Amino acid sequence: MEYSTQMDAAKKGIITPEMKTVAAKEGMDAETLMKKVAAGSVAIPANKMHKSLSAEGVGEGLRTKINVNLGISKDCVDYSAEMEKVKLAIDMKAEAIMDLSCYGKTHEFRARLVEYSPAMIGTVPMYDAVGYLDKELSEITAEEFLSVIEAHAKEGVDFMTIHAGINRRTAEVFKESGGRLTNIVSRGGSLIYAWMEMTGNENPFYEYYDRVLDILAEYDVTISLGDACRPGSTYDSTDASQITELVELGILTKRAWAKNVQVMIEGPGHMAIDEIAANMKLEKRLCHNAPFYVLGPLVTDIAPGYDHITSAIGGAVAAANGADFLCYVTPAEHLRLPDADDVKEGIVAAKIAAHAGDIAKGIPGARDIDNRMSDARRRVCWEEMFECAIDPVKPKKFYEQLPPEEKHTCSMCGKMCAARTMNKILSGEKVDYK
Repeated sequence: MEYSTQMDAAKKGIITPEMKTVAAKEGMDAETLMKKVAAGSVAIPANKMHKSLSAEGVGEGLRTKINVNLGISKDCVDYSAEMEKVKLAIDMKAEAIMDLSCYGKTHEFRARLVEYSPAMIGTVPMYDAVGYLDKELSEITAEEFLSVIEAHAKEGVDFMTIHAGINRRTAEVFKESGGRLTNIVSRGGSLIYAWMEMTGNENPFYEYYDRVLDILAEYDVTISLGDACRPGSTYDSTDASQITELVELGILTKRAWAKNVQVMIEGPGHMAIDEIAANMKLEKRLCHNAPFYVLGPLVTDIAPGYDHITSAIGGAVAAANGADFLCYVTPAEHLRLPDADDVKEGIVAAKIAAHAGDIAKGIPGARDIDNRMSDARRRVCWEEMFECAIDPVKPKKFYEQLPPEEKHTCSMCGKMCAARTMNKILSGEKVDYK
């Protein structure tokens, strides 16, 4: 039996090779996974043209995934440096990479990325429309916007952020409600809003949404419905603009599913920690349990240089309360394009948050690695500890800085190490503290 997309196959009762791959990775029965894909609560972004892909699932009952942003900008045109970041992200087992390139030979870079990467690849066509077409924003036509979506789909992109929810109705709410400290901070959302204001036209991604879906369905591209009105400060979180757009995204979700296009919903942003759980539940309710993809949330606005930490705090709370996909944030957030060290710090922070959320959600097997680590610590078995670590390089570097005579424990406790004391006393050995 033929099928057009992963969702189409699932609705027909077909277990695809990609579903088998995801089921094996997750330790889930393939038929159970298939039913979740059919219902839309799980997405498997897998473009037919992405031949190097090792499929991943995003959504209900699965491990929380992380995404790494990178790409070429007009101020930093270094293709080799970006490819090094790609290799780093894959080595550190990030499940997704978003190419946010907005200048230069974007299509050539993306072709290399898709050919090389087993991780799923995402893009924001709006960025490329402005950068690659090299035209004034107001001069870009609706047809040109759609042509960029089609080009990305043909190149093998697995999911695309499309800001279709910032339509004329949402824009009016933004204008009339007022009171935002940071206005619209989504780059794609601000460009769409500006285009609408300058041309007087409806958002082309909303007006021609059915055509967008037809393009995505042809290549089996998952639509990641962008949150143009996500809060860019804790002051703006959970306001009328954000919630109005979320309602629109719920409507657009059902329209996509009707055409067998898989959906993810994008979410905040900056948000006070006590609002996060409610926002996760709102998305699941208003968007019919579609997978939720969040940036952070960043739980405070005053930590430039450390926003990978503010993001990890919010991301852990979000994941514990139902978020399915975390976009990493690096120490360079709000400041500059991240370098390779920033990328690594961001990945580690996001993986910590995702794993902490999985433990809280009770994802089967999530605690196994923690139990292995704890057992290795009890036995003071350093190599096993390094094997269990999210980043084995840093702890091993710290350990190797110890003098040889102190490597039986860490230099914090020395011979007063509790694990050493208990191991000796329980085995009947004499405990020497000198």
